Amino acid sequence: MADILIVEDNKELAVLLADFLCAAGYSVCTATTGNEALELYKEKGAKLVLLDIMLPGTDGFAVCRKIREEDNVPVIILSAKDDKQSKLDGLNLGADDYISKPYDIDILLAKISGIFKRRYASSEIISGNLCINKISHTVKKDGVLLDITAKEFDLLCLLIENKGRVLGKEYIFNQIWGRNSFSEPQTLTVHIKWLRQKIEDDPRKPERIVTIWGMGYKFV
Repeated sequence: MADILIVEDNKELAVLLADFLCAAGYSVCTATTGNEALELYKEKGAKLVLLDIMLPGTDGFAVCRKIREEDNVPVIILSAKDDKQSKLDGLNLGADDYISKPYDIDILLAKISGIFKRRYASSEIISGNLCINKISHTVKKDGVLLDITAKEFDLLCLLIENKGRVLGKEYIFNQIWGRNSFSEPQTLTVHIKWLRQKIEDDPRKPERIVTIWGMGYKFV
């Protein structure tokens, strides 16, 4: 999952913005059309979306509407349309902020930083009877500390942070072990099995880490 999805049809502006965000420590992916943005978001997700309105084909308003139907990820609209009605339309569709172009990059970075601090700064993730502490790298089930390896911890965090979304096996493997890893893809299957043995009430009938046949895994 990228930190930020930039949806901008002006490629030079998108590259410039991506450079600023990467320099600030964020991971970034970009889309130049509304349809591409929706496909990228469905496939990889994002912690925040920077969204232009005037896009080829599906416009930014439609993208915002579609994202809001399925998720509550923060959305900041960046648009040259600075009239009152456009701003109201964007905010009424669920955008968290509407910034007119041209914008001050320092102000934008400050707004993004504020969102990440409010939304993602918590060191703990609670999901049902599981408590994951991202600082101590520990996992508790019903208050009992589990014996979790580093890779199992990273795998669990990736799945939980994408709760409800199907993640492809290749995507998971690349995120946890890396594209250039010497590990075999079968390693993922083994780690999923080990993780299920630790967090599932009945590992033979998993209810948390569900296999989506022919696609990958989903955390429920």
